[in-house]
Amino acid sequence: MRTELKPTRLDRVFSRLDREPERPAHIDVPVMTRHRVVLFSSTLAFYVAIVWAVIITSWLVRLDWQIMFFRPYQQWPEIHAFLDYYVVLGQRGPTAVMVAAWLGWRSWRQHTLRPLLALGVSLLLLNITVGAAKLGMGRLGPHYATEIGSNEMWLGGDIFPSGHTANAVVTWGILAYLASTPRARRWLSALSAVTSLGVGLTTVYLGTHWLSDVLLGWAAGLLILLALPWFEPLISRAEAWIFSLRDTWRDRRTTVPAPAPTPAPVGTSTLRTPGEEAASVRDTGIAARTAHAPIMPLHLPSTPHSARSERAPITPLGHRRPPHADRMTRGTSTARPVAGG
Repeated sequence: MRTELKPTRLDRVFSRLDREPERPAHIDVPVMTRHRVVLFSSTLAFYVAIVWAVIITSWLVRLDWQIMFFRPYQQWPEIHAFLDYYVVLGQRGPTAVMVAAWLGWRSWRQHTLRPLLALGVSLLLLNITVGAAKLGMGRLGPHYATEIGSNEMWLGGDIFPSGHTANAVVTWGILAYLASTPRARRWLSALSAVTSLGVGLTTVYLGTHWLSDVLLGWAAGLLILLALPWFEPLISRAEAWIFSLRDTWRDRRTTVPAPAPTPAPVGTSTLRTPGEEAASVRDTGIAARTAHAPIMPLHLPSTPHSARSERAPITPLGHRRPPHADRMTRGTSTARPVAGG
């Protein structure tokens, strides 16, 4: 038995989503092509080269120290206030909220959870890979350096690679990855590259990261974006599971169990036709009204009705009244004298 319940706010949201197509036909899911595999391999080689150059204290480490001694924040102090705000574009919390709001609107319009799920997978990969590298190499930042010219590795730091730079690459690059058209993908790729480049150089200007930290952060973020097509089957299965769970929950809310039938008396059959059900109800009402009425015979003889004065009580021995000589039996006729005139 199904009943109509008053729709809640969540029901109105689902009904609004149901008006949109399941997924626009012109949006293609990226796949791991040969070109993407080549880019992933090249970026991975660049990542390993940066790490090796820092470990052996190569020319890259000497460049890090030269930039630190140059102190860009003292050379151009007039842009310091602006860059303090600009670097927020690389912080994980504010950027994740902004991008999630945009992708949530797209999910609403396209009736698909893929944009939000892709963002969640990319941020999860970012936290795992970049966090493990930071804790594993333990490099100290410029403000906490202990020995001039050293690589400051395995000293308990957490700045290698740059988290701001990697987060900027992933958070803004996911917009280009999920773009609907090739033209939008090109423009968003260029915009995310410029934004992440500016965030990385801003950290170097403020003195919070070495230049090698920023280079490794760019490579780490790009590796995550290039590896996302490998996770597309997992995203599709997660989306299908969430929608099936939603449909099951909606069915449970709108389904009301039917009332249990009244048990029939012992010895009677429970299968009745509609006519028998109506007759049973009518007989029950009549029995209730005549419960205190005197019992009358079911079949009465078809005799004419007599007046009350002519009735006589009947006893097993006969009539109570004695017979009268002048009373004649009913139904007999006598000759009456004819009056003369």
